[in-house]
Amino acid sequence: MLGAEQVRWAALNDDLNAPFDGLRNLIGHGGKRLRPGFLYWGFVGAGGDPASRVAIDAGAAVELLHAFALFHDDVMDGSSTRRGARTTHLLFADQHERDGWVGESRRFGEGVAILVGDLAFVYADMLVDGAPPEAMAIWHELRIELNVGQYLDIVGTASSERRLDRSEQISRFKSAKYTVERPLQMGALLAAPQRSAELMPVLSRYGVALGDAFQLRDDVLGAFGDERLTGKPVGDDLIEGKPTPMLALATANATPAQQAVLCGVGTTVGPSGVADIQQVLIDTGAVRMVEARISALTSEAIDAITSAPICTEACEALTDLAIYLASRDS
Repeated sequence: MLGAEQVRWAALNDDLNAPFDGLRNLIGHGGKRLRPGFLYWGFVGAGGDPASRVAIDAGAAVELLHAFALFHDDVMDGSSTRRGARTTHLLFADQHERDGWVGESRRFGEGVAILVGDLAFVYADMLVDGAPPEAMAIWHELRIELNVGQYLDIVGTASSERRLDRSEQISRFKSAKYTVERPLQMGALLAAPQRSAELMPVLSRYGVALGDAFQLRDDVLGAFGDERLTGKPVGDDLIEGKPTPMLALATANATPAQQAVLCGVGTTVGPSGVADIQQVLIDTGAVRMVEARISALTSEAIDAITSAPICTEACEALTDLAIYLASRDS
């Protein structure tokens, strides 16, 4: 679809190649395709035909929605890299500066990246057009939750939010629900909208537990991950000051001296400052507690899906996905 749309619009004005190139580069440059995977197994698990175009198009829609979120997220966070490559807003700012255009390069790059994200949002909507009302209700809720969570994340970062309950709420809405629970439910309702009452509760139990575990693992990787695997600088979340449950746990258990180190979160600290904060996360037991929580949530998710009224193949695949998400390193 994107290729055909690029040809269509570039025929009008060849400047329109650039935003489509930006969109296609992000989508084609890595990514784990988790959300399409959960949607697919929700669809198959509820009795959908594995070869159906419905699941393929809807999977592409959730991946495009994820791309929309990444373009906007990188602008909001001021990120310099995404999936190991320079972020879109910086690439367009580079072009502006290189070509000597008028105005501010930063504003131009950010404006273009936001518009590229908006394109992804529109094309995502087009791909689910005509879905059953039950599936569309989940789609709309997914998109609202994503935006609500992102707003809370911005506020939490700016206000140095360190309360555990608030941090957990932010994590759930900005990422956990839209990564696992909602794509899984949407896939099931695309296949069997008449089974909503039967399927939604058990898929929610699996999806919320695993989604929370997924985001906690993301938090660990954001603080300690290998840049070669994550595609983002080491300690990037600590420099940005992301309000994570791990940071909330460290703050609650820190000594006065450790509290002073944690004050560096959300500031421009060098590599040694990041290392000091990482050590406090370890010494306060925050990392250990998060790892234990990931294990407990993963077991909870697996227990839920084992008893779900879905086909054996989907149950096994969703169990494998749970184990993968809990232990991944990127």
